[in-house]
Amino acid sequence: MSGPPPSLPPPPPPDARWALFLDVDGCLLDFAATPDGVSVPPALRDTLTACADALGGALALVSGRTLETLDALFAPLVLPAGGLHGLERRHGDTSAVGPRRPPALAAVSRAADALAECHPGSIVEDKGATLALHWRSAAAGAEDALQAFALEALRQLPGYRMQHGKHVVELRPGGDGHGGAHADKGSAIAAFLDEPPFSGRVPVFAGDDLTDEHGFAVVNARGGISILVGERPGSAARHGLRDPSDVRAWLAQLPGDIA
Repeated sequence: MSGPPPSLPPPPPPDARWALFLDVDGCLLDFAATPDGVSVPPALRDTLTACADALGGALALVSGRTLETLDALFAPLVLPAGGLHGLERRHGDTSAVGPRRPPALAAVSRAADALAECHPGSIVEDKGATLALHWRSAAAGAEDALQAFALEALRQLPGYRMQHGKHVVELRPGGDGHGGAHADKGSAIAAFLDEPPFSGRVPVFAGDDLTDEHGFAVVNARGGISILVGERPGSAARHGLRDPSDVRAWLAQLPGDIA
């Protein structure tokens, strides 16, 4: 573990009655220079399996990545998951298919690629129905350029909106992509909590990003445990863990603490 201790208190002792929801990038996994460059520690798959068993299957990933990418990262492990910030969701026989990719997004993606070439270190992540513009490793000026590009691109994408995250802005449907209500990590967690084995349990959600605040709000409203990974002023989270290595160590201890 490294870095200063989190300003929020650590999570309380684990309980077999928890329903555990976990963000992926910046929470379970350390950030890499590119989204494709992340590494899943070999022991993590076994840790997640043991945690799911200890919680009667009530463990789900809730991520901005697609379900397809999550499955590839954690293969052969396949967990209940919410992808694309709640636009996709899968659990048993219940699933929410992601929105269709609008034709105009292809031209926007090509223009974004051209802009990224002018700002070395910036990355365009095409997720199908959404487009994420990253500037974590880019020089000064990339953030303003990518933000301005995203705002202008909305003119070509009716029904889309900008979603801000940590060193990223994403162009995504304003609703669930099918004419329904707004979808986010909070709505994904709420949907899981309406289904067994998650229903009737105490919700626990760990995440690091601005997009995780929707999840924290839902968990707090239901008397659950919200956990911020890292430091970010103004978060609604009520507990904290230092970094992904701290999260992985916490999860590794969870099954034994419950037994």
